[in-house]
Parts: sequence; C-alpha cells; structure tokens
Amino acid sequence: MLAHLSISNFAVVKQLSVQLENGLTAITGETGAGKSIAIDALSLCLGERADANAVRKGAAKAEIIAHFSLSGNSAAKTYLDEHELTSDEDENSCFVRRVVSKEGRSKAFINGVPASLQQLKGLGQYLLAIHGQNTHLQLLKEDHQRSLLDTYAKHTSQIDSVEHAYSNWKEKQRMLQSLKEQAQQREDRLQLLTYQVQELDEFAIEEGEFEELEVEHKRLSNGQSLLEQAQTSVYNLYENDEGNALAVIQNSIERLGELEAHDASLTPIISLLNEASIQVEEAASELRSYCDQLEIDPLRLQQVEARYAKAMELARKHAVMPEALFQYHQMLASEFSALGEQETLLGTLESEVDNMHAQYLAATKALSESRSCAAVNLAKDIEAQIQQMNMPHAKVAIDVLYDELKKPSSTGLDNIEFKVSTNPGQDADKLEKVVSGGELSRIGLAIQVIASDNHATPTMIFDEVDTGISGPTASIVGALLRRLGNQAQVMCVTHLPQVAAQAHNQLFVTKLTDGESTETQMLALTKQDRIDELARLLAGDKITKSALANAKELLKSAASN
Repeated sequence: MLAHLSISNFAVVKQLSVQLENGLTAITGETGAGKSIAIDALSLCLGERADANAVRKGAAKAEIIAHFSLSGNSAAKTYLDEHELTSDEDENSCFVRRVVSKEGRSKAFINGVPASLQQLKGLGQYLLAIHGQNTHLQLLKEDHQRSLLDTYAKHTSQIDSVEHAYSNWKEKQRMLQSLKEQAQQREDRLQLLTYQVQELDEFAIEEGEFEELEVEHKRLSNGQSLLEQAQTSVYNLYENDEGNALAVIQNSIERLGELEAHDASLTPIISLLNEASIQVEEAASELRSYCDQLEIDPLRLQQVEARYAKAMELARKHAVMPEALFQYHQMLASEFSALGEQETLLGTLESEVDNMHAQYLAATKALSESRSCAAVNLAKDIEAQIQQMNMPHAKVAIDVLYDELKKPSSTGLDNIEFKVSTNPGQDADKLEKVVSGGELSRIGLAIQVIASDNHATPTMIFDEVDTGISGPTASIVGALLRRLGNQAQVMCVTHLPQVAAQAHNQLFVTKLTDGESTETQMLALTKQDRIDELARLLAGDKITKSALANAKELLKSAASN
C-alpha cells in the first residue's frame, strides 16, 4: 500500500507531505484547488513522461517521493529482486523518487538506485492502479472490453497458450514465405550447380592430387635427362677407372696418412676425408638405385599430361587456383546438397505451418470457451451492481463470438461486445448506442469495482469516476467503494458528499494565494472537520444547521454499514 507521499515544487504545490492510511480515503476540496495533484505526482512516480511544466514557477526542480509498504505484496518483491532493486535496509519498504528539472530533464530512483521509466512502469503495475475521469470511455473499445473480461476470468494459461501458438505459427510462416520468395533463385542456382558438380564429380580430383600430378609430370617429362645425368654422376663418382671422385679422395687419405705422423693437425682433415669417402660411396649407391627405379613410360606421361591439362582447364573455368580445385568441388557439392535440403524443407515447413495453425485454432477455441463462461458470470455481476445504481431495469449481456475468418492475432479470434438494455422491453445493444453519459459512468464504475476485486494491485485510485452520478445512486457508489476499501487501499477524488461520507479517512485539498503566487495544500481531516466539509459539499459555501445535521447523519449511516 502507499504509506507516504512527499511532493516538492510540483505544479502549484510548494511542499506537501501526506501520510496515507488503509481503507477508503476520500479526497475533497474546492473546484480548481488541485484535488488531482497527488494523482498526477504518483503518475510521474510510476513512469509517466515529464516536462518542464511540472516544475513550480521559480523553482529549480520538482521532486516526488512515494513510500510503499510491501507487506504481503510478493509480486512487487519479486520484481525488485529480479532487477536488483530491493532495499538493503527493509525488504518490506520501497521508495520511488522522481526528480524533474526546470529544463525538463528527468531522473528516477527506486530504493536509491537509478531506474528507467520502463522499470518504473514495470514495478508500478504491482503497486498502484489509477482509474481516471475518462476511464469509462474506454468501455466503448473492444480491446478494453476483452481485457476486462480476461482480467475477470483469470485464465492466464489459456492466454499464454494462444500467444505462444500464434508466435510459433507466425515464425514458421515467415520462414516458409522466405523460402518461397527465394524459390526461383534457388532453382536457377540448382540448375547451374547440377552441371558444375556433375562435371567435377566425373573428374573426381583428390585432395593434394594436383600437387602430385605436377611433380610426376615434371619427372616423366624430363625422364631421359634425369637418367643420363644420374648415370654420368655415378660414373664420375665411383665407376670411372681413369679417375673418379672416390678414388681421388681415397688417394688423398693415403698420402696425408703418411704425413700424419709428422703433423697431428692433419688428423681432423683426414677424418673429414674419410667421412666424404663414405658419403660419396653412399651417394653413388643411391644414384644407382635411382637409375634402376626411374621409368621412362610414354603412356603414363600421356595420362598424366591429360589429367594435368584437364585440372588446369577446370581451374580456369571456375576461376580458382588448380591447387584449390578439390576444396572448390567440396564447397559446390555442399551448397548443392543444402539447396536440395531446402527443397525438402519447403515441403516440411508447409506441413508444420498447417500443424501450427491447427494448434493456434485449438488454443483460441479453448480461450473462447473460457471467455464465454466468464462472460456469463461477469454480465450477472455487472447487472447486479448497476441495478442498485438507479438502473433497476438494466440487463447486461456479454457476447463472445468466435470467428475463424477474423484476422488472426495473439489475443485470439473472438469478437467481444458488451451489451446493455436500460429499459423494459428494450433489446440489448452496444453500449454506445444505448446508454447516456451518466449511465456509462455508472456501468464503468461497476466494472472497475468488479475488476478491481479480481486484481492484485494493493492500492487503487479513482479520480472523479462518480461524475454524472447523484442522489441515491451516489450513496450506492460510495458503499461500493467502501466495500472495496475493506479489502484494499482505495483513494477517491470526489465532489459527492454521499461518496465522501463512506470513506474511512478524508483528505481536504485547499488552495492558498497571496495575490502573486498560489500554493496547494492537503490536510487530513478530523471527525469534526469531516462534518464541516461534508456540510460544505451538501450546501455550498454557506453552511447551515440542516447541512451539518445531514453531514452527521451521512457519517453515522456510513459507519453503521
């Protein structure tokens, strides 16, 4: 509940501090005194946009601080915990602060932590609900009528099912539409890939094959030269009887060996020559093996040349390096496979879209059935309430018409109409065709009271929702609000004494002026003050004894209920 409200330099308020109580609190005052100022301030605390006009003339900034008690309000506590905004000092308290500069800049804080307007609105839905003077006009809108019915029915699971089914269905539809729009491009690409992949499949180059072909082609193309040079090298290194490299080295080793005894520094050189001798001998052996294994195969050369040339041709055709031909082939094959899978997916998606649509229809039908059941009970409750509000012959009906041809939405396929008949023999029809402004106010108030009974918001504010109501009807309206105040914290800005008398508490708004500036104040009234204020509401500025007597009687009657 709202425990305390502090307002500084806001509009015509210089400084205001109000302690709020539980139950029904009536806010009364002279016309133009600023009875709705607290509501405007609270609206800012709950995320409404602000501008420089909110700041009192001559002040640097306006500041509103609202203190809420969260005892029993688990939803608000959960929201604060999820957004790391819980008070470190007291988890059962919440302070919302809004500051607006004279330039129109605004800052907001929840429990001292900077907060966004979205966070204020998110938290506000669990703290307070404001029903304005023109709220009843929303009754003429189908969306509002559906929202009222759904709030009354409390079928959150059915609503969630419809929203989930609708979201899934639309997502599959978007995927399907995207595939269909790309169908021609996909078909053209498939035709090209079919030819390209088939050509590369037939060639079937292996990974690293081109490099191997290149090496083999060079070897086969130069086979005769390789053989001749290798044989010559063997001859010069090992086989030439008139003088070969091995014989020269060995001869040098023998000569130097004879001199080693005279100079020890020759020993390392002799070792090097010995190693060279071994290396030359091994090299000659390897060259002999190379010559034995070297094949000069014209047929193989022809085959290699043909495959090498084809690889070069395909590389030029596809504008890739020949070394990358294998990877390019794999890439085209993967793309071809993926496009084929998309064709299959197209058929699968069409089936899934049909299934999702069927699920959506099933969910909307279940929601419609729940709405139809709730509509009967809500119509009875509204009818019972307004019959007590000087509309004794009123009949209420709420039509829930399921229409599969209606444009699908996340709220279902129902056409919902609130209908009323105010006179005997009159057929029920849409509200705007039947009721007057005063009757619409009464119906709106009855619905708000009923809807509020089903709502978890701990604090409700009604801003002159009794406009157009008077006499006995006003007493009934006051009794309704008092009943609601027995269950939650209710504040009502009113000009009707019958409503104000039903309140558990009463605040008086007055406007003071010194001729140069104006200031609004809000005062808590004592029992005698309430009698005087009710008498003023009854008789105007000139309070009579009969008005005071009537005021006492109104308070006494309300207290006895």
